[in-house]
Amino acid sequence: MNTRQMDTRVRHRRIQLGEVDTFYREAGPADAPAVLLPHGYPCSSYEFRELMPRLADRWRLVAPDYPGFGYSATPEDFDYSFDGYAAFLDRFAKALDIQRFALYLHDFGSPIGARLAIMAPERVAALVIQNGDIPYEDALGPKYAEIEQTWTLPARQMREQLSKAITEEIFKEEFLNAVRPELAQRIPPDLWKLHWSLMTPERKEVAVDLIEGLKENRAWFPRHRKYLATHRPPTLIVWGPQDHYMPEQSGRAYLRDLPEAEFHLLDGGHWLLETHLDEVEALMRAFLGRVHAPA
Repeated sequence: MNTRQMDTRVRHRRIQLGEVDTFYREAGPADAPAVLLPHGYPCSSYEFRELMPRLADRWRLVAPDYPGFGYSATPEDFDYSFDGYAAFLDRFAKALDIQRFALYLHDFGSPIGARLAIMAPERVAALVIQNGDIPYEDALGPKYAEIEQTWTLPARQMREQLSKAITEEIFKEEFLNAVRPELAQRIPPDLWKLHWSLMTPERKEVAVDLIEGLKENRAWFPRHRKYLATHRPPTLIVWGPQDHYMPEQSGRAYLRDLPEAEFHLLDGGHWLLETHLDEVEALMRAFLGRVHAPA
């Protein structure tokens, strides 16, 4: 394969999945091993815009915007829950004939992607876990305590409290998180400016639904851990410890059920693709080259 002649540019596409007009980004050859990239909150497939062309010489990288996020539609009759998004991701993969894939699990993409993996473990060639929401209650960061405090409120008050946290300023805090000032300078304001500009009253309710769903998702942790311990897919863990939600202890917790995982601690935070793209690319290229390489 002559990689110098290969087109590694990102393609921007749409597909109709039931009631959902879905936007997605794709790069790499259609017949290359696939890497599925479910995004985190409060982001979209935009978070993978720089990574995708870096790996598109050997892999097919595909990143959809969830319903209610990015440039995808926000249909009224959609299940805006972790289960609903996993079912959507399953339909998306099948529609694009992605039969086997590596999964990049970051932020809310982790419980969504893990549900997809549990549906059919044989489809998962590998996991790349980067500051993904963890299934270990005792290893969560201090910022999660603020969310847990809302769980003691009546349902209406809880939603009102969560709604107050959906602002442009909070979006900015989510992207900057706890990184040092010199690293914060690498995180473009486009992240919070773009995603806040796409916010609507309907999408605000979607965001509240998803954050509220973290309470119900806690009961699902044992199934996530069982999947990891039972199937032990080849796993690369790349972690940024400067993260109020998911500090170093959160990343290391995965080693309880994935003792053979490759673990790397980088000097960054929650959004490593903005601050440590070169390092993440190199680690992914070496890892995928061993476990999910082109024939």
